[in-house]
Amino acid sequence: MEHTENSNKCNSKSTTAKICPNNNNNNNHYIAFGFHHNTNNNQYHETYPPLLPLPPLLPPLQLPFPQNHNFRSRTHLHKPSFNQNHPFLATPSDFKIQQISASKVLQRQNDVSKQKYGRRVKAAATTIESLVVARRPDSGGVEGPVISLLANHFLVQLDPSQRIFHYDVEISPHPSKDIARLIKKKLVEDHSVMLSGALPVYDGGRTIYSPIEFQNNKIEFYISLPIPCSGSNKSGEIVKLQKEGQQIKLFRVNIKLISQFDGKELKSYLNKEGDDGGSPLPQEYLHALDVVLRESPTEKCITAGRSFYSSCMGGQKDIGGGAVALRGFFQSLRPTQQGLALNVDFSVTAFHESIGVITYLEKRLDFLHDISHRKTRGLTNEEKKEVEKALKNIRVFVCHRETVQRYRIYSLTEEITENLCFQDRDGKILRIVSYFKDHYNYDILYRNLPCLQISRSKPCYLPMELCMICEGQKFLGKLSDDQTARILKMGCQRPRERKAIIDRVVTGLVGPTSGNHASDFKLQISKEMTQLYGRILQPPKLKLGDRGQVRNLIPSRHDRQWNLLDSHVFESTRVERWALMSFGGTSDQKSHVPKFINQLCQRCEQLGIFLNKNTVLNPQFEPLHLLNNVKNLESKLNKLHRASFNNLQLVICVMERKHKGYADLKRIAETSIGIVTQCCLYPNLGKISSQFLANLALKINAKVGGCTVALYNSLPSQIPRLFKHDGPVIFMGADVTHPHPLDDFSPSVAAVVGSVNWPAANKYVSRMRSQTHRQEIIQDLSAMVGEIIDDFYEELLKLPERIIFFRDGVSETQFLKVLKEELQAIRVACSRFPGYKPPITFVVVQKRHHTRLFPCELDPSTTKNTLFNENILPGTVVDTVITHPSEFDFYLCSHWGVKGTSRPIHYHVLWDENQFTSDELQKLVYNLCYTFVRCTKPISLVPPVYYAHLAAYRGRLYLERSDLSTLTRSSNISRAAPPKTTPLPKLTENIKRLMFYC
Repeated sequence: MEHTENSNKCNSKSTTAKICPNNNNNNNHYIAFGFHHNTNNNQYHETYPPLLPLPPLLPPLQLPFPQNHNFRSRTHLHKPSFNQNHPFLATPSDFKIQQISASKVLQRQNDVSKQKYGRRVKAAATTIESLVVARRPDSGGVEGPVISLLANHFLVQLDPSQRIFHYDVEISPHPSKDIARLIKKKLVEDHSVMLSGALPVYDGGRTIYSPIEFQNNKIEFYISLPIPCSGSNKSGEIVKLQKEGQQIKLFRVNIKLISQFDGKELKSYLNKEGDDGGSPLPQEYLHALDVVLRESPTEKCITAGRSFYSSCMGGQKDIGGGAVALRGFFQSLRPTQQGLALNVDFSVTAFHESIGVITYLEKRLDFLHDISHRKTRGLTNEEKKEVEKALKNIRVFVCHRETVQRYRIYSLTEEITENLCFQDRDGKILRIVSYFKDHYNYDILYRNLPCLQISRSKPCYLPMELCMICEGQKFLGKLSDDQTARILKMGCQRPRERKAIIDRVVTGLVGPTSGNHASDFKLQISKEMTQLYGRILQPPKLKLGDRGQVRNLIPSRHDRQWNLLDSHVFESTRVERWALMSFGGTSDQKSHVPKFINQLCQRCEQLGIFLNKNTVLNPQFEPLHLLNNVKNLESKLNKLHRASFNNLQLVICVMERKHKGYADLKRIAETSIGIVTQCCLYPNLGKISSQFLANLALKINAKVGGCTVALYNSLPSQIPRLFKHDGPVIFMGADVTHPHPLDDFSPSVAAVVGSVNWPAANKYVSRMRSQTHRQEIIQDLSAMVGEIIDDFYEELLKLPERIIFFRDGVSETQFLKVLKEELQAIRVACSRFPGYKPPITFVVVQKRHHTRLFPCELDPSTTKNTLFNENILPGTVVDTVITHPSEFDFYLCSHWGVKGTSRPIHYHVLWDENQFTSDELQKLVYNLCYTFVRCTKPISLVPPVYYAHLAAYRGRLYLERSDLSTLTRSSNISRAAPPKTTPLPKLTENIKRLMFYC
């Protein structure tokens, strides 16, 4: 730990004191004053006869595009080359621009932006290193009727003069977190005088915070704990003392004062005093307060991330597969407009069931469901890989001897237990089976199973049958559909019930107010949710098709849904050449296929979509296992493609059940052959519903180039200050999807999408890239953005005049890093076009937060118009009280929550050269939520981000099968050295122009 470089450095204080034994202590504790230094660091054709009159032909680049400008197929458009035929594109000599350093590019662009775009950009620095997050442009929006709400934020009042003393604590030998907390507890109980009577809080690592300064800056303690343990330890690692027949483990604890600070900077930040855009959030003080409020829950609950779980909140529930679900709560301190607030929310997660390893495997793996009745059963190579995958990194304890030692499973032994030997200290070779018989009088039963390897570097074996899974371990494996359904059911509380649970947590025995720690640090936590005002944005008028005419409607239902019973989709497509493939299914299920084809064609016709009633070939019925054979699957798909003279538009794939071969099907179709696929399951064909057929039809229409709906009043007419009909704007979305938590080496996948029609802005092209394992910054963003801008130019023959960039998946701690690197990448992409410097707005979109909004019982309009137990209405927006003290953010709930409690989306503007007002940006985002192509209701998430998420998931599918084989070969690859990133296969030219991923 380093000393803080400010005036709050700890003062010098005498560190020497007389050594004296603690003679009154009956637990063999020793104290020594003076500091002992220890250097160990333990750690995504043709068109149907138009539903709308076609616009007159316009000379390109002269007249503004009409509002209903047709999104033309780009099959006949070649990608522009960098020459004189495209004056907006860089010539070869212009490529020098790309060689300018990023900082110089940003320096030049920032200078221009400052002159052209005014007030908020003026506050920003000219170099990338000094970017400042956008400030709120006004006091919040004013559009929409005002409603009264409650938020699960609890005000925390602090005394800014209260000093907090930060101590570094080093414990040797390095203990587990549980033992470390026992040591801290013992320290406070037995040495109160040396700690000046303080009740310090501990973060479980190397940090202690105290409201009172200890007697000395450096103190060394010796703490002994009665810990039953067997076997010997390395010389000098542990000092053992015998007392009353029990082994005592002695720990040396070194404590050193690092810094001291008060809450004046935090108070100033919350009050926005001297707000010039450069006042940083005092993270150290905020972190200390967070540790204070977590101390009591940590002592009483199972900790998982920022959440706490306890059986006293309703007990645990078996969800199958060796997992149990526990209820708990999340808490986090947040700086808000009302001051410091504690965000508390209800939470449910899965843990490994604390049972024997053999029983666990019976529950977890289907092929071992009867292992307890077949004790002589062995494992095939594939089965062994599955067992190892299921057990890796789980902590266990043994039941053949008394010990509290915990072991982490690293792998399985190569040999089965029957053949396994080890070398004792004297060099003698012993068989595992004989050793346990001789030493513990235990006959090993499962001799044909491998042992658990519990050491990364040396042979250290434990028979499975003698090991138990430790309690309180979060289940990191992928949950099955059944397990997920059970978890969701447990966490699916209606608003009234969820609010009551949260209120009980805050006032309960295991919540943040349950101990005395808060009062010791002069913190007062309100036990009432924050009451505030929100607004309800009005839904936009929508544009649909009606047999060649335009029909408009305003979604007036409380859930803002609309139906297509009397309407067509806004822009339909013609699917002339398509095929159907069946994978598996019973004879009875296959007999439903002709009826399905007929009904789907009829439903498409009702929606204005043409789906030829005749497929290019008769339906192809294949066995399900074809999905396991990549070569044969590709051959079958190529056969269908050749049957339509290599011009197949669509393949509908009907599967008996979900199958991992789905990934290969999508990869082959979209990257090798160039055909769009739509999958569905046989169980849905048994009793075909109109809704099921409509859903399929909308997805098919979108995938082959159509769209479902458009805004009747275009964006330029709604936000005329910023948007013009002849000034096209591009909306972009970006997301990064990471591999499974237990996957230590597979690449992450980044996806960027961009709208390519204006002013409708409802069709998006995509680009995907694989990148370094768990890398959050999009590494190839500049190239992806550049390609999408090329596509935009091909379509509109204009470059976008403004860029609105929505970024998903960024935590608050990464805001500045993402802004600096990704804003730079977007600008570098634009610099390929001489003199092209469009104003950029960069918005982070956060889904995984814990703020919930509830209708306020005290609001008369709430009790009159809706039940309090209902969710907040679509269009509910909050941009005061619980939002950031000075930065440009807001919460928007754009959807209707059918189940559980609605979660609003948090939009946080990091950079805004377009100078949106609160009302303008909120209206823009809410209106875009009505343009999603897959449904007839507003979605919860702004579409560019939703599409980016779908595209990133598709990219993950492209890697899925190859990753599976890599996993079995590379189980020992460490997190520190992931292998070289496997590139994604390239999409075919016709596919990359379509929304194939939706």
